[in-house]
Amino acid sequence: MTVITQVEDLRRLAQKRVPRMFYDYADSGSWTESTYRANEADFARIKLRQRVAVDMRNRSSATTMIGQKVAMPVALAPTGLTGMQHADGEILAARAAMAFGVPFTLSTMSICSIEDVAEHAGRGFWFQLYMMKDREFMSRLIGRAKAAGCSALVLTLDLQILGQRHKDLINGLSAPPKLTLKNIVNMATKPRWAWGMLSTSRRGFGNIVGHVSGVDDMSSLSTWTAQQFDPALDWDVVQWVKQQWGGPLIIKGILDVADARLAAQSGADALVVSNHGGRQLDGAPSSIRVLPEIVDAVGSQIEVHLDGGVRSGQDVLRARALGAQAVYIGRPFLYGLGAMGQAGVTKALQLIHHELDVTMALCGHRDIEQVNREIIYSIDS
Repeated sequence: MTVITQVEDLRRLAQKRVPRMFYDYADSGSWTESTYRANEADFARIKLRQRVAVDMRNRSSATTMIGQKVAMPVALAPTGLTGMQHADGEILAARAAMAFGVPFTLSTMSICSIEDVAEHAGRGFWFQLYMMKDREFMSRLIGRAKAAGCSALVLTLDLQILGQRHKDLINGLSAPPKLTLKNIVNMATKPRWAWGMLSTSRRGFGNIVGHVSGVDDMSSLSTWTAQQFDPALDWDVVQWVKQQWGGPLIIKGILDVADARLAAQSGADALVVSNHGGRQLDGAPSSIRVLPEIVDAVGSQIEVHLDGGVRSGQDVLRARALGAQAVYIGRPFLYGLGAMGQAGVTKALQLIHHELDVTMALCGHRDIEQVNREIIYSIDS
């Protein structure tokens, strides 16, 4: 049996168990993937200050995100096609997150629908919204999130148009996968995944198919989505969403101080410093690199979160020290899901929490609420 000691172990196991097109979808960036790589590499530039002979008893990583209590400053990020990493993936990930005491964020482009997750995992998860041209559908979708008891809405602003991801084009990404000879051969080597998919009816985009006029099958969906992401999205639209929703609102996709100021002025409850996991503008800076300047500019006006590059509990601590109230993890939980289902997501959370706890203690702190920039020794150029 494989001994799992770090998120990288889950990644390697997921790579063996998940069909190539879906593994590559999760584990890739746009164009040259320079920003995707920088997200992770720039965390390693941040060196921590070790302290000794301090009381390390009674440690706590508990904090809040937009006023909601969490077991550690981590939320599961919204990720599309999660239910293609493992059958019923969104339901399993939501169950793991809720049991652990951290938020799960369901993507608009999920396989399991809002209603599926609410029924089978429980209410209170967060919902992520992509803004599309069909305002009637957007209004209905927000209403469905309300009816399902979602406790926050995460509005993603950095996907007005789609950055090119070479691997998705090469693999012919689709959900469900097209039954080409290449795909059949690859799926035949993933019996655990294939059996799970044969055992579930959830193989399409559950939030969209059957909920939009003229979109009742996957062929019409691909045409509809290609036309629907709204390139005219602006801050007036953000206000429209805010009014429609009427609850806690998080703005995701902020990577510039000017945009951070506009997010703070919008009345949102939090913003997420994010470059969409390096999947949109290749050549943009990493999330962790721009975090301090955004915190300095607006941290007193709006809660600041970070997404992108977090692979360990040490990364969580580094982000917290630089001013983020919390971070989001996408790939780490997807690796766990693809590797071991719900147990794998739980394992990813356990690994991150343990490393956060131990590293915090070795830096001389017992309470995550007391961590600040003083634990940073240096940031290499």
